[in-house]
Amino acid sequence: MRGKKITIPLLFAVVILIASGFNGMSASAQEKTAKKSKDTCITSECHAAMGNEKFVHGPVAAGECTICHGESPEHKDKPAKFKFGPIKDVAGACYSCHEKFKTGKFRHTPFAEGECIACHSPHGSPNKFQLLAKGGKLCFNCHDEELVQGKFVHGPAAVGGCVACHDPHASDYAKNLRAGGPNLCFMCHTDKAEAINKAEFVHKPVSENCTNCHNPHSAAKQFMLESKAPALCLNCHKDKKKQINTVAVKHGALETERSCLNCHDAHMSDIAKNLLMEPMDLCLNCHDREYKRDDGKSLMNMKKWLAENKNHHGPIKQKDCSGCHNPHGSDNFRILREPYPATFYKPFAVENYDLCFSCHEKTIVLNPETTRLTNFRNGNENLHFKHVNKPIKGRTCRACHETHASNFPKHIREAVPFGSWKLPLNYQKTKTGGSCTPGCHKLKKYDRANPVKNQG
Repeated sequence: MRGKKITIPLLFAVVILIASGFNGMSASAQEKTAKKSKDTCITSECHAAMGNEKFVHGPVAAGECTICHGESPEHKDKPAKFKFGPIKDVAGACYSCHEKFKTGKFRHTPFAEGECIACHSPHGSPNKFQLLAKGGKLCFNCHDEELVQGKFVHGPAAVGGCVACHDPHASDYAKNLRAGGPNLCFMCHTDKAEAINKAEFVHKPVSENCTNCHNPHSAAKQFMLESKAPALCLNCHKDKKKQINTVAVKHGALETERSCLNCHDAHMSDIAKNLLMEPMDLCLNCHDREYKRDDGKSLMNMKKWLAENKNHHGPIKQKDCSGCHNPHGSDNFRILREPYPATFYKPFAVENYDLCFSCHEKTIVLNPETTRLTNFRNGNENLHFKHVNKPIKGRTCRACHETHASNFPKHIREAVPFGSWKLPLNYQKTKTGGSCTPGCHKLKKYDRANPVKNQG
């Protein structure tokens, strides 16, 4: 037990050692620490907050302030009297360490003027790259924040990701964009890029620049459109604007919410004129039901009518409704391309039938006799001329012919519309002629080989 006692001299030595400030370091280590503390600008007395940010500039983190500020031995002892002057060449100081950015055709103003610290803190920041603010907030220190105040905001702009589209230093594209034309948009919208590359027809603004239609930051309209169709479309399609604004009858599709987009794809299509589907299929996609018009009359279910009546008019056979109808608008009823009588009776004039005569030979109603113009003749008597070419009550084509389709030859009507009454035509065809018994006259026959003498 005697050997384990702590002697008074040993205890005294321990106390002296503690009092002398022993902290586990050698004298050499203490000397170096003291020197470093003395050399650095960051102490509890000076610049205490420096270097505490999440992202710290390298020289600050290393305590090497003189890398940027230069030497000033007197500053340490008399900081109030011997202050560091402003760095005259900020960019030069930055490039003494950082590799120079590629200088493009277009340069961001702070970068062009060598003002790196307009965006970056030279000491430290809570933001990556020591940026002075996060995301768009930094950009809006200079740029107008109203750019992103629209109801609908572009995704990158909404999250402050301006650099998704713009290079913050320099670019070969205007506005420091990372790519030119639609290629910038396709960096994100890869689905559109793939579809457009495969499409046979591409909307011109898509191939040139998406911003012809879309605002790249924000807008009041969905999809950041500058305006809604048809106004947006008519900004470029001036000819259609003039037509639509002046015609007496507009295509009903233009009056709906989707307007032009009822028929056209705004980006691309495999069908000419960027149509959503083949022309006739497109028409029947809407005209597959009955429509009530403002005047109380109805437009028939054309899809059903064509399915039930197999003898189709030529343009219908060619699946081209636009052969007769202007798909945007017209001064003629039913948006017909050329004049065509809307009534049962019409005083004859060639110009009243310009629509029909754009395909059919007009002499069919100008010659009272013929042996070749038409099979609708009694001997040589031209019965088209007899019905149509009258100065007062000329029977129009619609009196006997269904203009879209019928189950009778030459798309002859089953019944003739006459006001609210449909007169049955009762047409019968023979090998060399035929007959009819409509409500407007008694039974009458015709025969090309053996002319018939009809009574009354």
